[in-house]
Amino acid sequence: MKRRLDPSVFDLPVQEIRRGYRSAVYFWRTKRILEEDNKHARVTHQVFQKKENVVACGTDEAIGILRSATGHYSDSDRAFKLFDRYLELKHMIREVLYRGDYGSYLKLTELKMEISRRLDELWVDKFREIEVLSLYDGDTLSAGETVMHIEGDLSYFAHLESLYLGVLARRTKVATNTRAVVDAAGGKQVLFFADRFDHFATQGGDGYASKIGGAQGVATDAMAAWFGERGLGTMPHALIAAYGGDTTLATEKFHQYYPNINTIALVDFHNNCVGDSLKAARRLGERLWGVRLDTAENIVDISIAADTDIPAEDKYGVSYRLVEKVRKALDDEGFQHVKIIVSGGFNPERIRRFESLAAPVDIYAVGSWILSGRFDYTADTVRLDGRPMAKMGREYKPNPRLEKVQI
Repeated sequence: MKRRLDPSVFDLPVQEIRRGYRSAVYFWRTKRILEEDNKHARVTHQVFQKKENVVACGTDEAIGILRSATGHYSDSDRAFKLFDRYLELKHMIREVLYRGDYGSYLKLTELKMEISRRLDELWVDKFREIEVLSLYDGDTLSAGETVMHIEGDLSYFAHLESLYLGVLARRTKVATNTRAVVDAAGGKQVLFFADRFDHFATQGGDGYASKIGGAQGVATDAMAAWFGERGLGTMPHALIAAYGGDTTLATEKFHQYYPNINTIALVDFHNNCVGDSLKAARRLGERLWGVRLDTAENIVDISIAADTDIPAEDKYGVSYRLVEKVRKALDDEGFQHVKIIVSGGFNPERIRRFESLAAPVDIYAVGSWILSGRFDYTADTVRLDGRPMAKMGREYKPNPRLEKVQI
């Protein structure tokens, strides 16, 4: 049985979402017009995505937004004034914390929490009065297939559209792109290492989406938090530089201080992946779990530079011929246990080529490509009081795969 993530996982800024602070202004104004005009239009809102063979993700987070912020204030004027004070305190807290004034920080935080409590008291929760039907994270979508229906009084949830659409677009992009990489890898392990390519605030949801897409590891603890795991990683080039460019010594130090974590040598610092792989393997023996190749795409490793049998286009960066050289060198000296991890500019096309050539890669670490592309969602009102009411070309599309979200 499929299960949904609890809304508490998402750390949503609930007060800001309820107030429309993070909504497109025209959605917030729509809500306010309907409220002020006492217009309670019962609509069916339909959410869909246009691309084929897409991995849906973000549905649980979207439902979390609806759960937290469907409704209205019992006294809007009072609530708006309290929220302005809430924001002011939020900014003041950042300032005093930056200065290290913890006494003021505690006082201001206590006051902010009190205002949050008062805002909660003014909020009239109406989630139970709407009906949400949705697919699950990980379901595969066809083009135009409905992923979610929201039915109820539009004034209760009109302000939330841009939020849940943005969540669905972001998470679906990461999940779908990860699935493409995983499929290309043909069962080999894929790691999602995109922490350096986007804002850190995206890590929790992106890590979860990559897990939905099939990744078997992520770079940071924050990326792994939503599914209860920890980040994976070896060492950066900076650690090798700190030990005077001695890759083997840096690898030994890693093992010394993290003996219970797989020890993986980063072997491209001197642009000699074969030489540094062998040095690390000879020194560490069975303690060396693997080596990682991360050669820049505009560089030819000296291990293959002089090999006239290799075409020039197959020499640059982490090429499959370089991987073959490293594998053979390790095997020839009895280090068959050492695994090979590759990183640096990998995408499905490149991975498929490696696999078609039987490149002896054990693990692919993929970063920026997984954050590429667009997977936009659209939401439209398609029915009013159960009757067709949609703009041309956006008619109601029932989907028997949708399941009712339980309260």
